[in-house]
Amino acid sequence: MSTTTPILVAVLVVIALGGIAAWLFFQRRRTEKLRTRFGPEYVRELQETGDRRHAEAKLEEREKRVEHLHILPLTPGDRARFAESWRGVQMRFVDNPGAAIAEADHLLGEVMSKRGYPVTDFDQRAADISVDHPLVVENYRAAHAIALRYSDGRASTEDLRQAMIHYRALFEDLISELEAMRAKIAS
Repeated sequence: MSTTTPILVAVLVVIALGGIAAWLFFQRRRTEKLRTRFGPEYVRELQETGDRRHAEAKLEEREKRVEHLHILPLTPGDRARFAESWRGVQMRFVDNPGAAIAEADHLLGEVMSKRGYPVTDFDQRAADISVDHPLVVENYRAAHAIALRYSDGRASTEDLRQAMIHYRALFEDLISELEAMRAKIAS
């Protein structure tokens, strides 16, 4: 046996181990990047799918989809108009909580549309929102679930109050100045 054969085998083993180490390193970086970006949404997706690779692939698909959308910050005028509308929704909650919940959901749809999010299907809307607003998307899902229960006659006034709190968290995040600054920096 030639002396070059063991050397060649050793070099191939080192190259293979280096490739595996690099792959593991990049997989860990990918996971950490997605965990950081999506926060609780990463955990929710992982629990829902039961598979880290599948969950991460879904989250990356969301990122790519939202990258192709033209998400814009609100103008100061739009921000003020929406904030005024939100105050009206909150005031009407006292007299008619159910109607105020429907109005809050509609107003959020208007804000999302104005920002550039497609607003057709709720699940897709929540997935899109999760890319830029991962800390409050669960509030949106919870509020929507309560609104659906209300439409079936299965939600109390306290449930509706909780829905308003959930809607408000997303609303404030969508119209915030911080969001506008992040969008300008990303441009």
